[in-house]
Amino acid sequence: MKSIFHLTLLLITISGFSQNKISGFVTDVNQQKLSGVIVHVEENNLETTTDENGYYQFLNFPKGTNKIIFHLSGYETKTETITNNGTEITLNIILTEKELHLEEVIISTLYNKIQSQNVMKVEHASVNKLKENGATTLIDGIATLPGVSQISTGNSIGKPVIRGLSGNRVLVYSQGVRMENQQFGEEHGLGLNAAGIESVEVIKGPASLLYGSDALGGVVYFNPEKYAPFQEKSADFEQRYFTNTQGTSTTFGFKASPSNFKFLVRGNYTSHGDYKVPNGDRIVNTRFIEKDFKTGIGYSNSKMATDFRYNYNNLNLGLPEEDLENSGFRNPLFPKQEVANHVLSLNQKIYFKNSKIEGDFGYSLNNRKELEAADEIALSMKLQTTSYNLKYYFPKMNRFETIIGIQGIDQTNTNFGEELLIPDATVKDFGAFATTNYSWNSSILQAGIRYDNRKINTSTHGTEGEEGYFEAIGKEFNSFNASLGFKTDITNHIATRINVASGFRAPNLSELTSNGVHEGSNRYEIGDGNLKNEQNLQVDLNIEYKSEHFEWFLNGFYNYVDNYIYITPTGNVIDGNDVYNYVQNNAALFGGEAGIHFHPHPYDWLHFTSSFESVTGKQSGNNLPLIPANQWKNNVRVEFESFKYFKNGYSSFFFNYTFMQNNISEFETKTPDYLLINFAVGGKVTLGKIAFNLSLNANNLFDKTYVNHLSRLKTDGINNMGRNVIMSLNFDL
Repeated sequence: MKSIFHLTLLLITISGFSQNKISGFVTDVNQQKLSGVIVHVEENNLETTTDENGYYQFLNFPKGTNKIIFHLSGYETKTETITNNGTEITLNIILTEKELHLEEVIISTLYNKIQSQNVMKVEHASVNKLKENGATTLIDGIATLPGVSQISTGNSIGKPVIRGLSGNRVLVYSQGVRMENQQFGEEHGLGLNAAGIESVEVIKGPASLLYGSDALGGVVYFNPEKYAPFQEKSADFEQRYFTNTQGTSTTFGFKASPSNFKFLVRGNYTSHGDYKVPNGDRIVNTRFIEKDFKTGIGYSNSKMATDFRYNYNNLNLGLPEEDLENSGFRNPLFPKQEVANHVLSLNQKIYFKNSKIEGDFGYSLNNRKELEAADEIALSMKLQTTSYNLKYYFPKMNRFETIIGIQGIDQTNTNFGEELLIPDATVKDFGAFATTNYSWNSSILQAGIRYDNRKINTSTHGTEGEEGYFEAIGKEFNSFNASLGFKTDITNHIATRINVASGFRAPNLSELTSNGVHEGSNRYEIGDGNLKNEQNLQVDLNIEYKSEHFEWFLNGFYNYVDNYIYITPTGNVIDGNDVYNYVQNNAALFGGEAGIHFHPHPYDWLHFTSSFESVTGKQSGNNLPLIPANQWKNNVRVEFESFKYFKNGYSSFFFNYTFMQNNISEFETKTPDYLLINFAVGGKVTLGKIAFNLSLNANNLFDKTYVNHLSRLKTDGINNMGRNVIMSLNFDL
């Protein structure tokens, strides 16, 4: 009897296990068994791994509907939904290899290495990613990067700020050549459209070794889109709509590489109405229309590579002022700016057995007009710039890599309007540098030295003693600069970098020669022809940790600037305008950025990123102007599993908190804190033979009333934009 009882109990136990058992094999697409695959039952947190034969099993699989997650590093994570109805379940799984995400090669540094092999910490972001995160313009996108902000005038004008430095202290590169479009002006934006730009790199800190004058604060480097792969062609069409401004942006591109020759063409038309603030009012004349055209042709073989590019950008933008009579909707009213920018560039590489020569040659024409009325051109300036950058890469000797080079520009500014902001002038630059890179094990040491010379000559204009009088000057500025950087891997997961570099900036024409009212700021500005070079020394320390599911970074910097040039009130008044002088004093900026990226296993579809950034600027115990407020940025991103008609899906919530800015200069006012919440969702939609990428972004989701400390409209009591929903469709034709 006892034996019968034990036998019955055993049968019940076996039956129970069999009814709740799930098992199977995990293989790749070639039917190779995969061992070590983590198999996770979400319902009751059970977890096991496949054996050497790729086999797994659970004997107590929960009843009902359950999700099972299969994860192996290097393969796409797969989730299956299974219903246990009391029968034994066999579930075989095929995992596909992940698309290989190689580290991006950093183009803005001399040695063009991937980031993990780079001595300098360079921020890198694809333009598509910036759009995916809700950027309305190119400057909006780069202002989301750690340590980067913008000085804005409405929705159309933005100037990059890197760790508190802006204007002529930040150099902008596109198509491999420097952008010259009167960067001294607060109302002079980038002159670039996001169409046809693939990614952006930001060097935070003095880059004079690489680029000469005007790179004292850093460099924003835009990489143009790549050509089509060999013997392939493609076309795409993108349409975006912005609810706040009722704006549209239309882009079409085509590229082909039928042989060693390759070419591309891309056009964009963007139109925005006046932007709306949270109370429902529209800010009159913040509208703009932008037209952009880019084309390129290239040729390459085993001995050489040639890349010729041309970009035309036309921007017609309104300037908001008080008591403007509103009319129309999209066409800018007077006063307005019309800016046409032409950029031609040629990149030429010649390959030898173990070395190469590379040259970048550029020509740009910036035609800037400010119109007070249809027949009144108040300001008209043409800035023509030719540039060259020649580098020779020596053969690698043991662990040494060495580069020498020369750079230069020849620039002419000519006035045609009734008003002059700066006089007719010529600027000539010449620079020569040498740098070497030594690597061993997981460590890299890099050093370099450079000499620069800048000559500025201006013409006399106007009547002495009156507004608008410019005395002819001939100035020459010289500077020697050096840099030293070290990068090493402390462990397999922790790397650190330290860089010490000097930089310089020659005074610009506005600082040397100003004598009149700057209409954009309502100040009577007086320059000083005896200003000296700004010369700085910056120390950067970076430490970062990377593992498969968790990353963190910490960046710190201290930047000391000799002869920092700034504008200060004198207490005098001319024609009802306060008088400001350009003066010099020593200054210091310090701060940094810190952040994390967490995507926990086995929930690899979940990503959490958070970063904090801070900068403080001081001179003679006072605060420097135009220092961005501290920011804390957070993002929760969910990546969807594929559905029948919707693949590569994602959704994100952004929680961006900007702290109160109390550290202000004498002609600034405090700015209160604010929290902005943004939302994004998107993915690839497939309907039969039609496939397109769809994205929806809601910026300032809860229509928060706020003003950014660096907004130039703040002094007029004008808030930043209210809620803005962006809808985007992108078709691969």
